[in-house]
Amino acid sequence: MTGYIIRRLLQAIIVVLGVMLFVFVIYHLEPAYIMARAIVGPRASPAQIQAVIQANAFNKPFYDQFWRELQNYATLNFGHSYQRNAPVSTLIAENLPRTGLLVGTATVFALLIAIPLGVFQTVRRNKPSDYVLTSLAFIFYSMPPYVLGPVLVIYLAIKVHVFTPIVPTNYSVAQLATDWRAMTLPVLTLAAVTVASFSRYMRSSMMDALTEDYVRTARAKGAGRGRVLFRHAFRNALIPIVTLLGLSLPNIAGGAVLTETVFNYPGMGYLTTTAAEQFDLALVLGTTVVFAILVVVGNLLADILYAVLDPRIRYAK
Repeated sequence: MTGYIIRRLLQAIIVVLGVMLFVFVIYHLEPAYIMARAIVGPRASPAQIQAVIQANAFNKPFYDQFWRELQNYATLNFGHSYQRNAPVSTLIAENLPRTGLLVGTATVFALLIAIPLGVFQTVRRNKPSDYVLTSLAFIFYSMPPYVLGPVLVIYLAIKVHVFTPIVPTNYSVAQLATDWRAMTLPVLTLAAVTVASFSRYMRSSMMDALTEDYVRTARAKGAGRGRVLFRHAFRNALIPIVTLLGLSLPNIAGGAVLTETVFNYPGMGYLTTTAAEQFDLALVLGTTVVFAILVVVGNLLADILYAVLDPRIRYAK
């Protein structure tokens, strides 16, 4: 297990470096004076633009600029956001807990609904209720947040006036956690796709578990239907869901970016999109690297939990 974790950590470092390099290449396709003008503004004089180019080493070779950036990141120096006149690390520290609250609440909410829903569909498989829930799952699974979000705003915020259409950008984590009218629509939007996906996987996993030999043995010993379903099949059916949870973090994080943009939610996703619109390279690179780290950490935790839930699983050297 230790060797496996070390290998995965090395792979995670390579992935994060690859993400940094990709974002760096995309932004440096633009000429240096355009990047400098995005910092000082469109009314800057040629002398001011040249000074910014010199100060940020935009005139240096690409590999030299990337190496400088790696050295800064090694010391937890994520650079400075000139558009917001604040250190990138400060902006990330302010917005990351808000995104964590949104993603965490939506994921827990989705699991609490999807797991019982998948079990119910297994019990009622090939019945009208199973077909109805399957159809709804396909509908929500194919509906992206930038479509579902405005629909919920129109019907639940504008027409019915139950929830607020946007989230105040100056809200702290404590204010967001206690304002259910502001949080409900973003959580529902982000959780809808997750519920649809997880319920389908849970249904398939339960059906596979019910065909295993240990289930037939339990039935042969006289175990009741409920005992077989929840005592024997349920725990093993959760193993793929744990793995899916880790592998779904990129999709959930991507959905958070779109959801936060739709609802003006003050989190990492909204921060990233506004930074991209303003050509704020330091901030885009910092938030993207943070998202990449969270994804690889989530995948690693999913693999470890996979072994914890099923003692038969051991990672070979």
